[in-house]
Amino acid sequence: MKTLIRFWNDFVNLFFPRLCLACDAPLPHEESFICMDCQLTLPTTDFHLNKKNLLTEKFEGRLAIETGVALFYFTKMSRTQHLIHKIKYQDKKEAATELGKMLGQKMQATTHFKDIDCIIPVPMHPHKEILRGYNQAEVFAQGLNEMTFTPIRTDVLKKTKMTETQTRKNRLERLKNTEDIFECTQPTNWSDSLKNKHILLVDDVMTTGATLEACALAILEKTPDMRISIATIAFAKQ
Repeated sequence: MKTLIRFWNDFVNLFFPRLCLACDAPLPHEESFICMDCQLTLPTTDFHLNKKNLLTEKFEGRLAIETGVALFYFTKMSRTQHLIHKIKYQDKKEAATELGKMLGQKMQATTHFKDIDCIIPVPMHPHKEILRGYNQAEVFAQGLNEMTFTPIRTDVLKKTKMTETQTRKNRLERLKNTEDIFECTQPTNWSDSLKNKHILLVDDVMTTGATLEACALAILEKTPDMRISIATIAFAKQ
């Protein structure tokens, strides 16, 4: 039976080859979405080892956060960018879940994230989510949930305005682009549900932190007595 399955897989691969999502190299049967070379060479941040790190430094003087973590460093024209592009635009959402599991496993090895009460993915505008078919931040959060067993809350935030892509914008332009686009969907008296809780805001890539800051401020406006940490697939050094 195993021989027949392998034969069938080899036959299918002749017409629809399985390729690494980071480098497009052919994938052996035992590897899922990233080849072994990329698993060994993609630039991991190891932010989970230190409560204060390059990610948390981005928010100094702007937003008080407990800690922050990212799986990979992000640079233009890199394998990490290639991987993120496949997840966002080529329906490779299962890879986002697996990356969430990878990061969740790292987070479980430290004490910084032991008291996280819920995971809140950065929302997409409903129209854009319908067009894409999924929110990659939410799919990434599902992987984190599978490793940490921390509940996901998608009822806390909504994106109220369609915005231009942030890709080619500088920090000031990104801040302007995220002004008043997120809304906390909970009533003012909701504080009993998240008051004094520690939440984990989740997104795919952090560049300047403008989007995550806008989300955090929208929540804090309703519930100031809250601690916030951040997790992303990738972190862009600038």
